[in-house]
Amino acid sequence: MLNFSKSCIQNPRIAAYVSVNHDIIYVFFLLIILFSCKNDSQSEEYKVLRYNQANNITSLDPAFAKSQNNMWAVNQIYDGLLSLNASLDLVPRLAKSWRFSADRKQITFLLDTSYKFHDDPCFEGKPRYLKADDVVYSFNRIIDKDTNSPGSWIFNGTVADENPFLAVNDSTFVLRLQKPFLPILGILTMQYCSIVPEEAVLSYGNQFRSHPVGTGPFKFKTWKENQGLYLLKNEDYPNNPGDIDGIKVSFIPDKKIAYYELLNNNLDLLSGIESSYASELLDKEGRLLDRHADVFTLNNAPFLNTEYIGINMELAKNSILGTKDFRKALNFAINRKELLASLKNNIGSPADAGFVPKGLPVHNPEKVRGYSFNQDSALYYLKKSNYFEDKELITVHTNNEYIDVITYVAKSWENMGIQVKIELMEPSILRQGMRNESIAMFRASWIADYPDAESFLCMYYSKNPPPPNYTRFRNDTFDKLYEAALSETDLSKRYALYWQMDRILIDEAPIIFLYYDETAVFVRNRIENLNTNALNMLDARGVHIAD
Repeated sequence: MLNFSKSCIQNPRIAAYVSVNHDIIYVFFLLIILFSCKNDSQSEEYKVLRYNQANNITSLDPAFAKSQNNMWAVNQIYDGLLSLNASLDLVPRLAKSWRFSADRKQITFLLDTSYKFHDDPCFEGKPRYLKADDVVYSFNRIIDKDTNSPGSWIFNGTVADENPFLAVNDSTFVLRLQKPFLPILGILTMQYCSIVPEEAVLSYGNQFRSHPVGTGPFKFKTWKENQGLYLLKNEDYPNNPGDIDGIKVSFIPDKKIAYYELLNNNLDLLSGIESSYASELLDKEGRLLDRHADVFTLNNAPFLNTEYIGINMELAKNSILGTKDFRKALNFAINRKELLASLKNNIGSPADAGFVPKGLPVHNPEKVRGYSFNQDSALYYLKKSNYFEDKELITVHTNNEYIDVITYVAKSWENMGIQVKIELMEPSILRQGMRNESIAMFRASWIADYPDAESFLCMYYSKNPPPPNYTRFRNDTFDKLYEAALSETDLSKRYALYWQMDRILIDEAPIIFLYYDETAVFVRNRIENLNTNALNMLDARGVHIAD
């Protein structure tokens, strides 16, 4: 029988509702203060983009932009050398242009020094313009052990061991590589690679997390943790910042309450969908219901995110999970199409073509054929694994947000005669258990850090620690293919290497493949030119709010 073990479960719906109403009053008065610099006689309404983060922001320091809640805010305050547009094409940001050396081991960037850091007391009243030394400082800071950035891995094994970052002059920056590495430009679009001024970091120390200073289109005003973050338009931004006066971020933990705030015109966008209110917005095919069309638009597209259940292969050695045939049986037993139809209103698609998701050009169901629902195959591999001799209980660890998905999966396995237990954990405790090797089976997501399949396949390279290799997967053939792909400049050959790696993952099954996600961003129709992409990155540059 399906067994639930409950630890640290909370449903703060009533408390959150009280908090929301308190926040509305707080925000009303705070916005008056924030925008009091405008003439009181002006009748113009202030144009503020309002969105919610269910998980609180933990830091506004780019070195700690490890989750969406942090990254969305950091992306408005800071700039990197490069960025990605809605089609995931590289576009200039602080770098006007870049060129590779003949051996592709050196990249020279010409900077746009018209960008100015936000005015701040740390600059002693003087305007502070971007220079190449800022890029050198920012990148060295990421890998400095004293910073302890979770993004310190991004340059591991790729940049030169000595003097990887060089300022030739104020407007020329050089990045030196150990060997050709095609994904490096994509890595530079990550929020970890945002450029920060050394004066601000030294001036504010540990408080830089809550006193950010960047070059971005919006500058920091105030952050009341667990309640609200407020940003103001950067009037000195050299490129099109849009015509909004600011951004307000709320932190409503209950997603259904956030949904009601959208309905009540207290939010302008809502990212994500869950079963508690999906049917109120979407039909069974994932289309926006007609009754909402005059109010919202649904931005729906492939999201570079693969949902899965991971298996710690080290811990699995002592259980039935260490048997490859059993892991294959678990994969065959899940009807992914039905799961998406019943729980996600068909937002997403079955993960039936490997770990690399839809949205990347290398994703190819013909070259990589994964698992589809087949109870006969599931039973075949169960018998082959000798599971029915002992009927070992397996435990899946998850958080409350995914309990519906894991319950569906667990029941699918029970239907095959497998004994299953679900262990609910707080997200932070779950992540800690994934890192420190204390749990054998866990529900997880992997969202691309940059638009390249390597961002997904790095999770299974044996020389990578957790993160990203939470499964502790080790396979010599996979490792050799991975290393070959890193320096392969011929795209077709590189894709072929990626396909081989994905096929190994399907055969070895260190994970249970669930589904490829899709973005579901509900935007009020008054918001125009809001940019999102397959990384689900919010970019408020150029946003217009209609009257």
